[in-house]
Parts: sequence; structure tokens; C-alpha cells
Amino acid sequence: MTTKTKRKSYSEEFKEEALKLASKVGFAQAARELSVAESQLYYWLTAALKKASTSDRESTLATENARLKRQLAVQAEELDILKTAATYFAKNQK
Repeated sequence: MTTKTKRKSYSEEFKEEALKLASKVGFAQAARELSVAESQLYYWLTAALKKASTSDRESTLATENARLKRQLAVQAEELDILKTAATYFAKNQK
């Protein structure tokens, strides 16, 4: 007969503090002090690094998106000017 145990869930603040402690005293010592598995601390570290790299990627993409929007606006304005000039010169040739 097996009994199901409820998984423990930890807050983001707890995870951040645990990672700070692990960086100071080491992962093994921090795991013992916090009564969590050492592998859990490594998993939290991996997840935090992945989240940080995703945020960096999103900010890079947002910057590039803004640059491309500005470039598109400039090119649209140049196209309007060229259309106006073409219309002007077409009228003068008749």
C-alpha cells in the first residue's frame, strides 16, 4: 500500500535566498541547512539562469523591434516624398 505525499512548494523569495546562501557556503551545506535536496538547488539555479537569459533575449528583441519600426517609418516617409516628386515631374512633362 502506497501513500501519496504532497510535494512541497517553495516561494520565489525562498528560492532566491537559498541560492544566495548556496553561493556563500556551498550547495551541499545550504541543502543540509534548508532541508532540501542538493539537486533541487541546482535545478533552481538552472531555472533562474534560464529566466535571466530569456529576459535578456526579450530586451534585445524589443530594442531591435523599435529600431526596425523607426527604419520603416523613415522609409515610408521617403517613399511618400518620391511619389510626390514623381507626380510633380510627370505633370511637367505633358
